[in-house]
Amino acid sequence: MKQYLKRYAQNFDYPLFFTVLLLSLFGLVMIYSSSIMVAIRKEYDPDYYYQKQVINLTVAFLGFLVTAFFPYKHYANKNIMLLLTVVLAVLFTWVKVAGNGAEEVGSQSWISVPGLGNFQPSEYAKLFIILYFAAAFYRKGQRYTFEKLQPTEIFYPIFLWILVVAGVAFETDLGAVIILCGIAISVVAASGIPFKTFWKFFGVLGAFGAAILGMLWLFKGELLTGNRKGRIQSYINPFDYEDGVGHQVVNSYYAIGGGGLEGRGLGQSIQKLGYLPEPQTDFIMAIIMEELGIWGVLIVLGGLGFIVYKGFSIALRTKDPLARMIAAGIASWIAWQSFINLGGVTGIIPLTGVTLPFISYGGTSIILLSLAMGILVNVSMFEKVARKNSQS
Repeated sequence: MKQYLKRYAQNFDYPLFFTVLLLSLFGLVMIYSSSIMVAIRKEYDPDYYYQKQVINLTVAFLGFLVTAFFPYKHYANKNIMLLLTVVLAVLFTWVKVAGNGAEEVGSQSWISVPGLGNFQPSEYAKLFIILYFAAAFYRKGQRYTFEKLQPTEIFYPIFLWILVVAGVAFETDLGAVIILCGIAISVVAASGIPFKTFWKFFGVLGAFGAAILGMLWLFKGELLTGNRKGRIQSYINPFDYEDGVGHQVVNSYYAIGGGGLEGRGLGQSIQKLGYLPEPQTDFIMAIIMEELGIWGVLIVLGGLGFIVYKGFSIALRTKDPLARMIAAGIASWIAWQSFINLGGVTGIIPLTGVTLPFISYGGTSIILLSLAMGILVNVSMFEKVARKNSQS
């Protein structure tokens, strides 16, 4: 154990760790700045959200330590895969039976955990799909060459992915659905599967995706609720709906434009004073732009970009297919979630209610992301050791 810890310390990915730490602490500062008026309006203490995020970060750091020291090879173990699947089944059943969410969109995405507050199963599903797909394709790759792999051999991973996506879609968390699709594509692409087989594989997934949309239409009555129609309308021309569904996007524009290049100064945002609802969550980037200008943007984009770069660079360097798939999946998760959040804030794409990784307020998001970062750090360490051994 002592030798393992010594080797771990020598090969620990310090740049990745400190980047995640910097982003999380920067996010904590911005949560404090953006949430004071929200907390006062709700008759909480002014630092209510800040204090809760401190607790979230403490739990997240402990989770990071656990996964950072847990050898990633164990995720391919059948018992570990079964345990992760059982946890997912329990969470999805729980959210279906006793979940809560936004009534205006028919959302039922959260569960209340005694002593821990709200938990969002779709966040766990993102990490689960990465680990399950990586383990499943790794095990298949050990038994067969991918050229000889038959569709029946990957029936269970496909079927489970369909169940997860359908479950999240029926919770009406469409942002998470997009991320789950992006993650699946990245993990399978990193598996080494031939290009021809890859497109056949996702042709099947596309057919099932269309079937899921059909079921949503059948059982939900319509794919686009009034709220979602409003989001599309506000995306096309938000200023026509400034007093209604375009309110958030328009005020996000005002925040971004008001900050200019240099920003108004930390704590000096105008839009957080009741104009932009819940600025500490999905729209925290608008407040960062308003208060810190280009410097805030560089901190966030630079940090997130570095994490994505590290994840994909580890995937490209390693010769272990399991490590490659896990690293690519985690990097894809951060990339897709960042793009969807920033795209919604800036009006590039319609709003989907996705948090900004490591920055936005939220316990489930920061804890699951920290678990993923611990796994990525562990993969990085073993990749470094393998590279050194091959050179000696």
